[in-house]
Amino acid sequence: MSIRCCFALAALLLVSLHLVHAAEGAVIDAMETASFQQPKVKGKVEVVDGKVGKALKFSFDKDCLNAFAMGKARGTPEFDGAAGFSFWVKGDGSDHCGGIEFIWNEDYALRYDVCFSIKGTEWQKVTVPWRDVLPVLPKEGAKAIDPKTGNAPSKLGAPWIGKWWYWKDYEAHSFCIDELRLEPTLELDTNDYKPAGAPLERVLAKLKAGKPVTIVTMGDSLTDYGHWANKETNWPTLLKKALEAKYKSQVTIVNPAIGGTELRQNLILIPRWIQQAPEPDLVTVCFGFNDWNSGMRGPMFLETLRDGVDRIRRATKGKADVLLLTTNPAVEKWDTFAELAESARTAAKEKNAGLADIYNAMHEAGKENKERLYVNDKTHLGAPGHEVFAKTVQAAIEAGGK
Repeated sequence: MSIRCCFALAALLLVSLHLVHAAEGAVIDAMETASFQQPKVKGKVEVVDGKVGKALKFSFDKDCLNAFAMGKARGTPEFDGAAGFSFWVKGDGSDHCGGIEFIWNEDYALRYDVCFSIKGTEWQKVTVPWRDVLPVLPKEGAKAIDPKTGNAPSKLGAPWIGKWWYWKDYEAHSFCIDELRLEPTLELDTNDYKPAGAPLERVLAKLKAGKPVTIVTMGDSLTDYGHWANKETNWPTLLKKALEAKYKSQVTIVNPAIGGTELRQNLILIPRWIQQAPEPDLVTVCFGFNDWNSGMRGPMFLETLRDGVDRIRRATKGKADVLLLTTNPAVEKWDTFAELAESARTAAKEKNAGLADIYNAMHEAGKENKERLYVNDKTHLGAPGHEVFAKTVQAAIEAGGK
């Protein structure tokens, strides 16, 4: 072979390698060395064999609340030209998820999180479009990560691997990550899953036909089975019993509700319950008290509810009907949450989602004696309050969500 041919082949190879690199996107962290700081407690980072060369294994002990392994690679101008990022993960086979957190623009109130499955024990590629890097808190300025209309990806801080307080899942788990890199383009699900008919007609039809139904109840302490006020009586169980008795349908409740949490935090954790119920018939959404106390007000709540409906529909491939519950009043804040309730009504109408107007139902039930609906803290539901919830949700389902 002539020297000229050798040079031509070498040049062609270099061009090919450049094109492959461009197609894959710039490497954020190759995970070839110990590039993450060890967690101070309850975890460790070690170099292991990877998908390509070496990788990092992140191991967390039981009770790993706020245990983070902190990376070094920060956002750069290249981030703004990318569609998102990707990485390879090999999990431990458990239902526990992994978490990534970013601090935006050095402001610790502008936290953004990503939740990913670690159930697979073989290397799997995870792609994360910028729209799935979600704000954790309702601080003003906590916009979507978007280089054109939101907060610039280039201002994201280094990735932290771990879980902040709101996860409430701190069992021992481990996973390996390799090849964290930018993605120049990503194919997004742009389907419009908005129902053409009544928003809850599908789940109602299954009930009337006596078919099994699965309901996911997203929420805070008003819904969380683990909260002390819900131990003996809770509205999801009352709803299940009432629907089964009337329609002779087997109703399965998947309850991912977490006391003390807010709507945005639970949207981040959708991938966790999706593993258990990938195509539920109905997802209920009940938030507001904690959101308000953190600074969430009507306009931001409306924006978040709109986004939440879209995310639930995308996550379930449009198979789930969605039912929004208006924010429940508390005795000492009887009229405080009116604007949050109105935001839920507006979002339900715009997105053709179902609506259970808990706010109005509790005002009606408590017009003579509101304290009877609550336990002694005057915030969480007593048995009569749970009954109002269950009956209001059932009535919304039976109306088809209209």
